[in-house]
Amino acid sequence: MFETNLLSYIIFTPLIGALLLLLIPNKKAVKSVSILFAAITFIFSVLLYLNFDVTKPGFQFVEYVPWIYSLHAAYHLGIDGISLLLIVLTTFLTLIALVASWSSITKRVTSFNFFVLLLEVGMLGVFSSLDLFLFYIFWEAMLVPMYFIIGIWGHERRVYAAVKFFIYTMVGSLLMLVAIIWLGYYASTLPGGTFTTNLVELYRIAPTIPLGVQTWMFLAFTLSFAIKVPIFPLHTWLPDAHTEAPMAGSVLLAGVLLKMGTYGLLRFSLPLFPQSAFKFLPLMAILAIIGIIYGAFVSMVQKDLKKLVAYSSVAHLGFVVLGIFAITVESIQGSVIQMVNHGLTTGALFLLVGMLYDKRHTRMISDFGGLARVVPFLATFFMIAMLGSVGLPGLNGFVGEFLILVGSFKSEFLGTPAYAIVATSGVIFAAVYLLWMYQRVFFKTVDKPENEKIKDLNVREIAVLSVIVVFIVWIGVHPITFLSKSEPAVKALVNTMTKARVGALTTMR
Repeated sequence: MFETNLLSYIIFTPLIGALLLLLIPNKKAVKSVSILFAAITFIFSVLLYLNFDVTKPGFQFVEYVPWIYSLHAAYHLGIDGISLLLIVLTTFLTLIALVASWSSITKRVTSFNFFVLLLEVGMLGVFSSLDLFLFYIFWEAMLVPMYFIIGIWGHERRVYAAVKFFIYTMVGSLLMLVAIIWLGYYASTLPGGTFTTNLVELYRIAPTIPLGVQTWMFLAFTLSFAIKVPIFPLHTWLPDAHTEAPMAGSVLLAGVLLKMGTYGLLRFSLPLFPQSAFKFLPLMAILAIIGIIYGAFVSMVQKDLKKLVAYSSVAHLGFVVLGIFAITVESIQGSVIQMVNHGLTTGALFLLVGMLYDKRHTRMISDFGGLARVVPFLATFFMIAMLGSVGLPGLNGFVGEFLILVGSFKSEFLGTPAYAIVATSGVIFAAVYLLWMYQRVFFKTVDKPENEKIKDLNVREIAVLSVIVVFIVWIGVHPITFLSKSEPAVKALVNTMTKARVGALTTMR
């Protein structure tokens, strides 16, 4: 019984914790209880990971309860290896974000922890839903708490950033809603068909939709996910949201929310609309490469540490999108593990920038210099996270980028190794802007008296960062621990796309 409903326990444990917080008057108790429920949720996700059977095809831990009979919508949950890794990442980073925010959030503590736990519910629901109506509800549910997290606890331009985030995401969501309704209606027009939002059934129906209609549906879904990733040129909301969000908000935004976009491409855009995906594949690959190079160049000229890390996300997720649309086992495996990698390394960088800001009250690179001598622990953790982001062999970033580039180089779907060759330049540019930033902040001489007084990391901060570093090294040294979980789902997706491509070529002949 426990394993049967494990996904529901994972999704709704944070909700129980969030509601319980409203009954607790003491701030310290509020923080402790929120961390407790986040920890319980993480433990449940670890049990999910340990009980996931890679030898079983299809979705596991499936829960199905009829919900809205007229729409044939249901409370339908289930996961494969791809969603499994993202669920574990979500529960892990939520726990990390709450612990890291123990001393940085001092106003409206109950509301802050309430919204973080509520956000976790939405994110977990997105990665677990096998019904499009349920998926859309969870997708929208995570929008509201993040809006308040940025708008209330953010920095000077927090309201502007929150509104911009909300508008961009809402526009994409409405397009997706139209496509969901259209897709369900198409199912009802088939002989003996009914309106349905069951994703498993739609996997069978959607690829048969005429190309003209399928193309519009693909564009609606993909545009919604492209905004969330974000893919160039739909990225302009990201730097503002990252820069103005509080530390925990930046960690969850970069570590999890952006992955909802790339997850959507894998779960919906490719398998539901394969013919349209082939049609737009070159464009998506080009936009991914532009994002890689553009994100790197803009990062180079940033004067604000947090903005530099924010723009680096555009570059790193460009690699993920390229790997997805290369449609090889290697490239998609690389994209999946790179989603996890980005959540760990960029999450760690946002934590470190936030900790440094709390101690120095500035994020301007020019205000620092020589900090390696003053705060050696912070400098060490910053170096490990930075090198992981660069893609140093032995750390997690190398594994993802290497698989993406190898898979893209040999991809028959892309048809040319040129995409991979050009994308490789992004690795070099990442090393340039990250190493240069590290040199200016932590090396040279301490030429400002304020920097002499900066306190190094405390025990809590060291503990939080140490746990992240363990996974950064673990994935870099032994990635098969995680890649083995996602491999069956990735192979199934590539086989589906290959068969669709063969069918399309046969039809053309």
